[in-house]
Amino acid sequence: MLLAGCDDPGALESAGPTPTAVGPVRLWPDLPPVTAPPIDYGESDTERVPGIRVPDGDVRGVDPVAVVRAEVAAHPDQYSGPDGMDEGTARRIERCGSEPKGCPVLAPYHRDLTGDGRDELIVGIRMPDQQLGLRVYLPERGGLTRIMSTVEQIVSVELAGKDLVTRVVSAGIPGYEYRTAWTWDGQQRTMLPTRDEIIRVKPSAPRPDTAATPTPAPETSRDAP
Repeated sequence: MLLAGCDDPGALESAGPTPTAVGPVRLWPDLPPVTAPPIDYGESDTERVPGIRVPDGDVRGVDPVAVVRAEVAAHPDQYSGPDGMDEGTARRIERCGSEPKGCPVLAPYHRDLTGDGRDELIVGIRMPDQQLGLRVYLPERGGLTRIMSTVEQIVSVELAGKDLVTRVVSAGIPGYEYRTAWTWDGQQRTMLPTRDEIIRVKPSAPRPDTAATPTPAPETSRDAP
């Protein structure tokens, strides 16, 4: 019997040596087990918003200014943490009805982030030094529960599926940004930062008619639904 030659178009050809699979290697295996829990940074803190009623569970009818005002009234002297609000921003919020152009509370967004079939309320608050307060509220038991709160120099906020993705300025690493995906955790019943990345950004090319300093643009872009 004749064997097929190497130039036979139907013959099998070798793809070369197969690389050996390398599994994870544990370093310092003799380290003692951890006995103390990690520091609580407040990422899973939740709070019922006082005085806000959502009897039908539909957040589209909720006034975001009223929600933020209720939280400011509940914590009038707190200037840091999830309820932190500087005095100037708090005063502008109180004047939102008479001075709507100066209102720091942005138009809200609504999206089902928890997967329960109902939308959550997503609120942004402009603060000094180009910071943005970002808060998410869950309708439950006829009212609202805040399930996320952060204040950062936010470059952008995106909805990606059921994730809320923030891009934040990196103060200590010039030319880089932090990208964080906040995801609903059913066990903690709160939004948690499930994925953190440090991404390099590059300046966009300046327009021919300007000599202004180029603004950073991400290397890659993602399309939010």
